[in-house]
Amino acid sequence: MYSTPLFMHVTQEQLTTFLLETNVITRTKLDELVVRATNENRFFEDILVGENILSEDDLRKTKAHILGIPFVNLKEQKIDFAVLSLIPEPIARNNNIIAFNKTAKGLEVAMLDVNDLKAIDFIRKKTGLTILTRLTDTESIKHALIQYQKSLKAEFGDIIKTEADSFTAVLEDQTGVEQNASGDDLKKLAEDLPIVRIVDTLIKHAVIQGASDIHIEPMDRQLLVRYRIDGILHDAMTLPKQAASGIIARIKVLSKLKLDEKRLPQDGRFKIDTGDEKVSFRVSTLPTYYGEKTVMRLLRESVSGFTLESMGFHGSGLEAIHEATRQKTGMILTTGPTGSGKTTTLYTVLDVLNTPDVNISTIEDPVEYQMPRINQTQVKPDIGFTFSNGLRTLMRQDPDIIMVGEIRDTETASLAINAALTGHLVLSTLHTNSAAGAIARFVDMGAEPFLLVSTARVIIGQRLVRLLCKDSEEYFLNADEIENLGKVVDLDRMLGFLKDEKVVPEKATWEKVPMHRPKEGADGCEDGYRGRIGIHEVLRMSDAIRELIMKGASTDEIDKQAREEGMMTMLEDGIFKAAQGMTTIEEVLRVVSE
Repeated sequence: MYSTPLFMHVTQEQLTTFLLETNVITRTKLDELVVRATNENRFFEDILVGENILSEDDLRKTKAHILGIPFVNLKEQKIDFAVLSLIPEPIARNNNIIAFNKTAKGLEVAMLDVNDLKAIDFIRKKTGLTILTRLTDTESIKHALIQYQKSLKAEFGDIIKTEADSFTAVLEDQTGVEQNASGDDLKKLAEDLPIVRIVDTLIKHAVIQGASDIHIEPMDRQLLVRYRIDGILHDAMTLPKQAASGIIARIKVLSKLKLDEKRLPQDGRFKIDTGDEKVSFRVSTLPTYYGEKTVMRLLRESVSGFTLESMGFHGSGLEAIHEATRQKTGMILTTGPTGSGKTTTLYTVLDVLNTPDVNISTIEDPVEYQMPRINQTQVKPDIGFTFSNGLRTLMRQDPDIIMVGEIRDTETASLAINAALTGHLVLSTLHTNSAAGAIARFVDMGAEPFLLVSTARVIIGQRLVRLLCKDSEEYFLNADEIENLGKVVDLDRMLGFLKDEKVVPEKATWEKVPMHRPKEGADGCEDGYRGRIGIHEVLRMSDAIRELIMKGASTDEIDKQAREEGMMTMLEDGIFKAAQGMTTIEEVLRVVSE
């Protein structure tokens, strides 16, 4: 049910006139609903939908008809996959927007909200085409989203079916273990057309699915391909075992690795341009019992479109980060395990800071996103160009703002603190479990506490949780569930946060706070989740916390003081987002316990 009026700007008078003229409703019933809407302070459209006078889609069609907006039905339409994939599937799903026809005039897109100018502008920039908006309904969107999956699976299935017999056979000894092949043989294998087609499709499949990693794992009788999507590994496909050597060789050719080296791990990288975006791949090979396992990490080179708010920051934590960005000196640090979105957060902060009057330089491993007007440098440890060496050089480049990809040793920590002391704003990441834990990590690396308290502005701890799909199911916690929740968070404190930011009414109790869970049988949304968002804790360096650090206080004592000063912990922020309907309590507990 709607809580705000539908996107198309039709007056109530226009709508009521149309409903009467088309005999959708009687004058008596109409007058009754208009009075109800006024008395209950609700939108008239909400009342119409709630009373089942019109469905949400019928209301869209009605408004579109009144305004003369074209309506398209995609439920029976087979969309050309080349056109459909002009809008990547995650973007199509999150914005309810489908590319269904490309003409000389531009790209026709079907939407639920034809006034979503932000989404339209994003697609226009991404495709470089004139966008022609058309209205559609939710069933059409669901049907089109399913076509992404079917088209990819059909395409891959066709390749496997038609090309499996063409795989270059690999000589095997009697135990079934692959014999050594020369570099020339492997290079020829990598250039076989079936192998090239399979690797290209495998990569395209991962990009459109929004995967962060591709795992290619040799097994006893087959080759398993898995994708990590929204932080969870999924089996994507299995391939004939005899394809393994060719596929691994093809990936090695792309990433400039030694083809005939199978005994030692190797690391490489390559880049592709899909036309919609540039994607870099970090490649790692590892010898296993059944052959070489290969993992490719996908790094999308555009960070545009992210804001701190869209990444999940809010309230006092958001204010603390904005306050730190207004400083000319000091350190802004993000902490968390690998894959928790630390670098993306720093790039988003850099995007805020990236104005014509500052010089921004970075030293990274690797350069994950490319940003205009920022001088980005890649470390190369094999030739002695490390974070510490790079940071020394950056200091001679007259920077105002410096980003160090990661502080991992004493020398880099010392240089970063000195840079922050000598008139620079420094951004960096640390591998610690919490924001408060970053203090102890710095001290372990030999940083002087009095220098640390003089430079650190905010320390951000974060994890990523999966977002619920839009058609999730609402429910309320029972007494046992509330009791169990009270064992992991302070319920009164949590309710205070929700009331302060007006997520729930002032008189709300936990029995009346709606929660959400995945809806069974939701079309086109596997396991009920799609996309991820950050849960954070933002530790502001207050006078009391500075005193504790100088006294050598423990991480728990610093964390306790930060909470007393109003810091929302990652767990609390996760419950906060669950109460907003973004995710589930189970998902938050899974991620925080990890």
